[in-house]
Amino acid sequence: MEELKSLNRRDFLKGILAAGAAVSLSGLPLAGFAKGKEVKITILHTNDVHSRVDPFPMDGSRFQGLGGVARRSTLINKIRSEEPNVLLFDAGDIFQGTPYFNVFDGKLELELMSKLKYDAGTFGNHEFDNGLPGLLKHFDKANFPFISSNYDFSGTIMEGKTKEYEIFKRDGVKIGVFAVGVNLDGLVDPNSYKGVKISDPIEVAARMTKKLKQDLKCDVIICLSHIGYSYDTDQVSDLVLAKNSKDIDLIIGGHTHTFLDKPTEVRNLDGKITLVNQTGRSGVNLGRIDIILDKQTGSKRTLANTYAIDASLDLIKA
Repeated sequence: MEELKSLNRRDFLKGILAAGAAVSLSGLPLAGFAKGKEVKITILHTNDVHSRVDPFPMDGSRFQGLGGVARRSTLINKIRSEEPNVLLFDAGDIFQGTPYFNVFDGKLELELMSKLKYDAGTFGNHEFDNGLPGLLKHFDKANFPFISSNYDFSGTIMEGKTKEYEIFKRDGVKIGVFAVGVNLDGLVDPNSYKGVKISDPIEVAARMTKKLKQDLKCDVIICLSHIGYSYDTDQVSDLVLAKNSKDIDLIIGGHTHTFLDKPTEVRNLDGKITLVNQTGRSGVNLGRIDIILDKQTGSKRTLANTYAIDASLDLIKA
């Protein structure tokens, strides 16, 4: 712990966030879509990273040697060098899980995500571990928005610090993003989220999709979710949300640490497909969904990849 406290953070940040554009990767989708007709939007995403800054140690555990912010940076930079319309999102539980959170109170995690140029994130239950004062303490270190559609912070010190939705424009395409979080009752000390009003995710999704699709004319709608993939109970999950909503193209999930080989396809209220994806936990994977839109017909198709954050991404020094 003392060694962590004496960490020279400037050198640390500089070292682990070196650009990885020169690293050669295999297995990335090739661009080959008709120009002027189709537009590809590349969505990259993480969830439940839990302060995992370094790779897991080589100790024989399930995730030994996996993860690490430097490697994730390498992969993200590589994809950005190849694709023109990249968006990077996180679905919550950024905090808690390693000594980095205990030492820096979330400051380091937010700074690293800012260096990686995340476009948006949302809250998991562990963002409230140090209460609203702890959440606000280093909130200004995030140079990206936190989107929260079913947590109402009115009357608290977090009022005005989040966005109910965000719209991103890429190559003439409007991508609307909203976010829902899990009911914190029973997960977090009530004093740690005192004054926060939490609404039902399905009701919020109905309101947000209507606004984004009908009022704001978004071409693509994405939900950042920290409610969990599925349950054996009647608790609302990503699968339940997808089934009971309309116009959501993609739900980027978290909370249940679910490892999916490929996105789950769910028929929504309109009989159309909503994709649900999640990358497990601790930053051992990076999710990727390519949404290809036909400008003339309005049709969409998708490609999906899940990349392991492993030693093959290590930077090679000359």
